Amino acid sequence: MRSPAWTEDELVLAGALVVKNGWRELRTDDREVQELSELLRSLPLHGPEAHAIPGFRSPDSVSRKTTDFATNHDLYEGKRTRGGEPTRLMIKAFTEREGEMLQAAQAIEDGIGSGELQLLPEHPDEIGDDGAIAVEGRLLVRKALARERDPKLRKLKIQQVRRRGQPLRCEVCDFDFGLAYGSLGDGYIEVHHVTPLHISGTRETKLNDLACLCANCHRMCHRSRPGESWRTPDDLRDEIRKSGEPGPH
Repeated sequence: MRSPAWTEDELVLAGALVVKNGWRELRTDDREVQELSELLRSLPLHGPEAHAIPGFRSPDSVSRKTTDFATNHDLYEGKRTRGGEPTRLMIKAFTEREGEMLQAAQAIEDGIGSGELQLLPEHPDEIGDDGAIAVEGRLLVRKALARERDPKLRKLKIQQVRRRGQPLRCEVCDFDFGLAYGSLGDGYIEVHHVTPLHISGTRETKLNDLACLCANCHRMCHRSRPGESWRTPDDLRDEIRKSGEPGPH
């Protein structure tokens, strides 16, 4: 049995290591490689069968992955290794948004170190229709979805909107569940984090960190696309404007 393919979380962490090393590969005996190998083996992403495979996320395999990153970078002039499309997409993400991706890697490390991310169950919305997962990492997406589905947080956000005398409708497309469905939809809305968790950190969620969205817009904010790690309501409004359509409803 071969070792499983590298997940987005693992690639984020390996990519960060290479970026910090000036886009150069790291050797098996490098301390950073040894530490990353231990961290990857602690991630709740692969079953016991994978961990039983000799060499699973060993220092040798981590070193080889750093070589994939280094040799497939645009500035590398030598022979490229076969890193695979996910690795190339991760290189593109780090090249275009280095600071953001380094923050994502640090957030994953912090969450694993605290034990917080290991306890989160998988959620079907964390995987896109094409089987891809968001570039910022499956574990961070999993945590965001878990927070957004907290019924107490959603209730408090709805109360805040109503206290301000504002209509309870989607902040992107203006869809109003109450107007569309009558009493059945009255008081219903979903919430979405305006700021990615790897930027906001693990602090307690504030109500102003949340946006009210319809189900369609919420799904589109989380839908993965190569090279994108998060979509805010403003980002989604831009997508709608570019499409020339009035909105998803």
